Amino acid sequence: MLKLNAPLVDVARVFVLALCLSACTSLPEAKRDAAFALPDKYAAKAVEQVLRDGGNAVDAAVVAAFVLAVTFPEAGNIGGGGFMLAHIDGENHFLDYREKAPLAAHRDMYLDANGKVIPKASLVGIRAAGVPGTVNGIWKAHKKFGTKDWAKLLAPAIRYAEQGFVVHEKKAEAIPGIIEWHEGRVNFADHFGAMAEGGLFKQPELAKVLRRIAKHGPSDFYTGETAALIVAQSKRDDGLISAEDLEQYDSVWRDPLVADWRDYQVVTAPPPSSGGFAVIQLLKMKQFLDKEFDGLAPNSSQYIHLIAEMEKRVFADRAEYFGDPDFVSVPIEELISEAYIRGRAAEVKSDSISELKEAQPGLDSPSTTHFSIIDKWGNAVSNTYTINWGYGSGVVVEGAGFILNNEMDDFSTKPGVANIYGVVGGTANEIQPAKRMLSSMSPTILLEGDDIRMVLGTPGGSTIFTSVFQGIVNVIDNGMTAADAVGASRFHHQLIPADLITTSISIPLDTEAIKELNEKGYRVEPHAWEFGDLQLIESEYGETNTASDPRGIGVSGVVR
Repeated sequence: MLKLNAPLVDVARVFVLALCLSACTSLPEAKRDAAFALPDKYAAKAVEQVLRDGGNAVDAAVVAAFVLAVTFPEAGNIGGGGFMLAHIDGENHFLDYREKAPLAAHRDMYLDANGKVIPKASLVGIRAAGVPGTVNGIWKAHKKFGTKDWAKLLAPAIRYAEQGFVVHEKKAEAIPGIIEWHEGRVNFADHFGAMAEGGLFKQPELAKVLRRIAKHGPSDFYTGETAALIVAQSKRDDGLISAEDLEQYDSVWRDPLVADWRDYQVVTAPPPSSGGFAVIQLLKMKQFLDKEFDGLAPNSSQYIHLIAEMEKRVFADRAEYFGDPDFVSVPIEELISEAYIRGRAAEVKSDSISELKEAQPGLDSPSTTHFSIIDKWGNAVSNTYTINWGYGSGVVVEGAGFILNNEMDDFSTKPGVANIYGVVGGTANEIQPAKRMLSSMSPTILLEGDDIRMVLGTPGGSTIFTSVFQGIVNVIDNGMTAADAVGASRFHHQLIPADLITTSISIPLDTEAIKELNEKGYRVEPHAWEFGDLQLIESEYGETNTASDPRGIGVSGVVR
């Protein structure tokens, strides 16, 4: 006979309550915790208020995007572009508001007379800038899903631009190096040099732009007064962005990539992101190699070696196949198929380092930032946007106060030649007019049935998808908390050089693991920039936890 640990009357009450909950549809749906993970405290404060006021995840994303354009100018932007992944009312949506090459751009525009890449030509100056997409994209997301008044959502950003924000010491310390890197070619120091002194930093010109956008929406930015200022800057600096480029720009709703992994559904970015397919490939390869990982401690030398072998193959596929899907045919279904990934996993060498010829295509700091948001209805936004590298192109639009991106470097300036991130590309990602450049941005949502299990993403150039992958695995496979998952040391391998593994600067790998990797034949070095700024929300059994990467200055929290 079954023995009960509660009085019979209590059991009866529980039984009746369960019947009521399953049958009484008139009961209101239980609220869930809202949550956020953002890269700075100003955006976090504004987002928290919107969520408390009953705004949904997209409303909060609008606030975050525009506040960060003021208080996080190294990456937050209206002069760049990005990707928004949203899970709304049980359905998945992906908005591509990536920048486009100007209509006057051409394949060899960064090569000299001898066919060699001109140093920094795709990085510094207005010719490095693609046509910005952020204002169009955030407006389009709000128009489709937003519930709060557009102008009111921009009010916090306008306030910070007019009244100023206190410059974090990390930002102040970085400014002199950025100015030096620009080599006096641009007007960045005239507008942002004062940030090096710390204290209160005001941006009155940007405030005027934001007021116009609040009143007129994207029309001001693409055909109005702000558009005229951008075109005037382009003409002064011998740039390529024209009034026609701005007028023709439009963001695009695309189908997100969706794949089953373990007991979850991975929802992530499609092309022109190369990050989503990479996250899926890495997760599934690891699953197919579970026996190889059995008993290995996270970030032990053999654990790192196996993942480096996996990453090598992902980067080979990235270089060969990926570009703007409006211009090239990307065999995405095959690249994320079970059969293909199983075959790639079988190529991994457990006891030696694959040479480059063995990691061919199988069918053959970055100024980026990310935020993650969940609202009380279970909707989620995972958004990554960027101006690329080193405060973008360094060109500030006179009279407007915002920085233009240097995203043109994300094209293959020449097939086989590495970009600023050390990543090579092929003809699929060559420069063409109105084409979107390839990206590694990987906003990702993990679903468990109908529920959000995780929302995450990070900046970091070519390290983005390897960091997102490690964040997911740290929580799901390695049993870490959100805080431990984002605070763990991370490592990265990207095909070339074949024997190089880079590691987080401030949170490096264990010395014993480094020693053993050296013995296997690897060089282990600190990465050229700090390893991302992961923003992660995870929810399990009704409990929501958040974490902002300790490498950055972000803030996360739960709104109950």
